[in-house]
Amino acid sequence: MRRKNLGRVLGLGLAAACLVGLVAMPATAQAAPAAAWTPKVAPLSTPWTADVSPTNALPDYPRPQLARPSVDKPKWLSLNGLWQYAGTDGFTPPAFGKDLAGQILVPYPTESALSGIQKHDEFMFYRKTLDVPKDYTNHDQRVRLNFGAVNYDATVYVNGTQVARHTGGYDAFSVDITGALRDKGQQEIVVAVHSPVDDANIPVGKQRNDPDGIFYTAASGIWQSVWLEPVAATSVASFTATPDVASSSFAISTTLNGDPSRAKLTVDVYDGKKKVASGRADAGGPLKITVPKAHLWSPDDPFLYTFKVKLDGQGSNDEFESYAGLRSIAVANVDGKQRITLNGKPTFLLSTLDQGYWPDGIYTAPTDAALKFDIQKTKDLGFNTIRKHIKIEPARWYYWADRLGLMVWQDSPALPTGRNGSLSTADKANFRAETATMVDQLKNVTSIIGWIPFNEGWGQWSVQAASDVGAQVKAQDPSRLVNDRSGSNCCDTPGDPGTGDIIDWHQYQGPALPAPDAKRASIDGEHGGLTLSVEGHTWPTATINPYGSVKDAAELNDKYVANTAVLRDQGAPYGLSGAVYTQITDVEGEQNGFFTYDRKVEKVDEARVRAVNLQVIAAGTKPTPPAPPGTPGTAGVDNYRFNETSGVTAADSVGAAPLGTNPLTLRNGAAFGPGLDGNALVLNGVNQFAESAKTLIPTENTNYSVSAWVKLNAAGDAFQTVASEDGDANSAFFLQYSGADKRWAFSFASVRALANTVGAPVPGKWYHLVGVRDVTHSSLAIYVDGTLSGSVGILGGGDKGTGNFEIGRGKFGGNPVDYLNGSVDGAKIFDRALSAPEVAALTAAGPGK
Repeated sequence: MRRKNLGRVLGLGLAAACLVGLVAMPATAQAAPAAAWTPKVAPLSTPWTADVSPTNALPDYPRPQLARPSVDKPKWLSLNGLWQYAGTDGFTPPAFGKDLAGQILVPYPTESALSGIQKHDEFMFYRKTLDVPKDYTNHDQRVRLNFGAVNYDATVYVNGTQVARHTGGYDAFSVDITGALRDKGQQEIVVAVHSPVDDANIPVGKQRNDPDGIFYTAASGIWQSVWLEPVAATSVASFTATPDVASSSFAISTTLNGDPSRAKLTVDVYDGKKKVASGRADAGGPLKITVPKAHLWSPDDPFLYTFKVKLDGQGSNDEFESYAGLRSIAVANVDGKQRITLNGKPTFLLSTLDQGYWPDGIYTAPTDAALKFDIQKTKDLGFNTIRKHIKIEPARWYYWADRLGLMVWQDSPALPTGRNGSLSTADKANFRAETATMVDQLKNVTSIIGWIPFNEGWGQWSVQAASDVGAQVKAQDPSRLVNDRSGSNCCDTPGDPGTGDIIDWHQYQGPALPAPDAKRASIDGEHGGLTLSVEGHTWPTATINPYGSVKDAAELNDKYVANTAVLRDQGAPYGLSGAVYTQITDVEGEQNGFFTYDRKVEKVDEARVRAVNLQVIAAGTKPTPPAPPGTPGTAGVDNYRFNETSGVTAADSVGAAPLGTNPLTLRNGAAFGPGLDGNALVLNGVNQFAESAKTLIPTENTNYSVSAWVKLNAAGDAFQTVASEDGDANSAFFLQYSGADKRWAFSFASVRALANTVGAPVPGKWYHLVGVRDVTHSSLAIYVDGTLSGSVGILGGGDKGTGNFEIGRGKFGGNPVDYLNGSVDGAKIFDRALSAPEVAALTAAGPGK
């Protein structure tokens, strides 16, 4: 792993600032001659690549929630366009008043084709000369220089004077440069940047210096808009309108630049052109504004109020416009289960994974229309939520999510993977600080309904760390959900922290179906990943298929619909509150998008995808259907005593003699031998088993139980199945010995309820096992010798039972597996969930000879 001296000219530190953004043509700063610059050729172009030039590099107003003096006519000077550029060695100090050798198109990162550089420099200089409009400094106004984001450590000089030092690759920062401006003539801005990417333990998301697989090209240097604006001597730096649906009100909070003493804040709230509420308070103080006849924001009706704000005091007046939606997000008990509610109503959050990468601009969308495209297509496909995956977007991305009506799960950008155990105290503190800055910067975004500090344990130094950082975020923003750890069932530092608002599992291809617990709602945090390559539309390194390939678009559509139908039928009605499909577009090495990486090919049938997606969302509003009552008593609907002494048939004692209703056939030399009480079924652990002639247990959305006495001849690292029922690909359930855990278990293919109270099974000893599936209470439980020994919350029915009931083997990946080396006695099937007293009674009765 490469590590370099990070302390040269540009060190690493901490900082925080504020970001926000809109559509308006700016004034344009003078730039170097366009003829000296040419873009590089991107490996893939998008429909918007050709629209980018030095005269129109992201010309849209970048801060829609703080537009001075108004949304329609913001006063600002865009510094996007051509800057002089040079890579450097990290030791040489910046030179002022001198041209740099190259040119770069800002704000596209250096690695992007649109920048004109298309390579990574760890250390770099940017330089721009410009004229500041004369009216920017009239009447005691101040001139502020704003950066949307610079990766990672930026030192800013104006006319040779250092005016700012900022670290953090994802947050905005702003500096008053008035004191450094010359009285007349051109002004010079120089920005020195250090971008170590994953050579340092800093938040980088999926950026890598050596991209491969699920990690992608880095995005160094200036990668969001840069602009100047004139402001009053005392001005508002940030504005937040926190909604409270219960009281139909907004809590207004601000931070200020300049002297706040004796300044007053006036806020008028508009519904379109009609003023509906107003309030006035001391600047920086609390202000609550109640809105009559409240109009709530939702994906179906993304209504936003306009705020016109004035700050006055000491002869200095600041004026701007903002917006916000009135909506609530919470976890509440609905019909006995914790569910996510939007505006007080249970709402299924059906999401795409959105990583925000572009083949021409890398981290930076080529145009605002491109930025809007992914969000609009997510909406068109029938989703109501986006998971913004370990990246923070420019303010205009959130503006479009707010306007178009998509809820957003916002991830913290992750630390590099593979270093959890070696992170320093400073590394951890920096991650926590940058997470706090993210929340501060984005807390006025209506569409963001939840924060995710950790993904799959990447950069998570302990299980407790998820709880600690989650609690930090919740204290900072109690108005939103906090998902302490997405993918608690997998990957780095695995383990459910047991805290936060959400239980979140990942399962490819899934979907995962975790059950809510007494305090938390549950979601599938990632699933899917169906992979289809489209010739001529793949990244040069697109070679991996980590999840599951399909041969053509027809199979992709069929498998997506089938996969999503599980959410509709087994997840949403039973308490699952959301799911995240991977993903909206291909990204470099991954080809599992609805769209190709260049956004030129839509791989799926939009109408089919939309139809099943809307069905899932609708299912999330319905009450849990009751399970069938089942057959009373403890005789079982099928009962195998294995009293036989010879032959290849085991009778079912339920039904007419001699063989009963559903006898079993012994396969591959399986035989009868000494049991716990009389004879038992004896199996060799290689290929022997016994099976019914048809499916015996309905497993889809119903309760059932399986009971058997079992003795192992050996307990090693291999799995051994006592009883199961074949599904199409996997057993619908496994009553088993888990060699991976050295425990008895009752399992689905994706999850195991482990018998943790009794320790490892002892070979040669008889045990009574009962597996209970209770869909009513969303549990999978294992009893050993009459006592509950382990359980796990899980929705749905796992794989559906479609084949024969089996004693002595399972099925996984379409193949027979996990043959039992031992003996089975007194096996029973029940079409309901047995109670704890009933299980105890079964154990006390013995095999029932």
